[in-house]
Amino acid sequence: MEKLQGFGTVKVDLNNGGIKVGNINLNLYNGMVIALKIFIIIVVMYIAVRIGRAIIDKAVKKHIESRFSTDDKKSKTIGALLKSLLKYGVYFVGIIAILNVTDLFGNISITFASIGGVAIGLGSQSIIKDVINGFFIIFENQFSVGDYIDLDNKGGIVESIELRVTKIRDFNGDLHIVPNGLITKVTNHSRGSITITVDICIDYSEKTDKVIDVMNRACDKFSQTSGDVVEKPKVIGIISFSPSGMNIRVAGKVKPSTQLQNGNRLRKFIKDELDDSNIVITSNVKQIIIKEEKNE
Repeated sequence: MEKLQGFGTVKVDLNNGGIKVGNINLNLYNGMVIALKIFIIIVVMYIAVRIGRAIIDKAVKKHIESRFSTDDKKSKTIGALLKSLLKYGVYFVGIIAILNVTDLFGNISITFASIGGVAIGLGSQSIIKDVINGFFIIFENQFSVGDYIDLDNKGGIVESIELRVTKIRDFNGDLHIVPNGLITKVTNHSRGSITITVDICIDYSEKTDKVIDVMNRACDKFSQTSGDVVEKPKVIGIISFSPSGMNIRVAGKVKPSTQLQNGNRLRKFIKDELDDSNIVITSNVKQIIIKEEKNE
């Protein structure tokens, strides 16, 4: 027994592992047992999430590879949602288990854990708004994992759709995490066929009919080598005149999310075909020629 200033009498019972500081009773053995139980619960939560994610990934992959799969993006979206539900479900059960172990609120019943716990966990208005909007995004199929979208002023490829947030990665590699409750306007660039346009500036000295025939021939060759073409590109005609030449437009339709690479390939086909036909492509660079007069 020892008396500490400011704490009163301190009693140590080594047999029972107890310490009494004034009127406060502490049990070291119980504390160690509780700490061990909390550690085990955390480990079980971690393992459950890892195993659950692996099972979901395997199920999604099996469904995509099956002959009954109709939409790979939708399968990946459902997989991301299931992972989110798994994470929040495991965390919720784990927190309730830790509260029961520590007995912070007395004897927490199953009813409190299932009803009162949900009310406390989702008590924040912003969280409820995020979750509700997340469900609407998924069930209305506004966008899916892998789609190229614009969310207000953020654009990129959808990497994950979760209950609370949507994650998109832009073409610079930056990951944007947007709360679902803040999503008010969505532009989806991956639904339906996408129009690609190529404008070529041709010198005025070239014959228009010949140029159009050569460019259409390039479009035919491009369409034969690309499996993404929905509507074969063709020459629309002369769209404008510039100081350097006449601007001729080519337009066609391709599958969603393929417009960038197909637009680049179409330009190459047109450029090569024009070069083979010795047709001059001009630029917007102005050349200024100054003549010097010789004084005799």
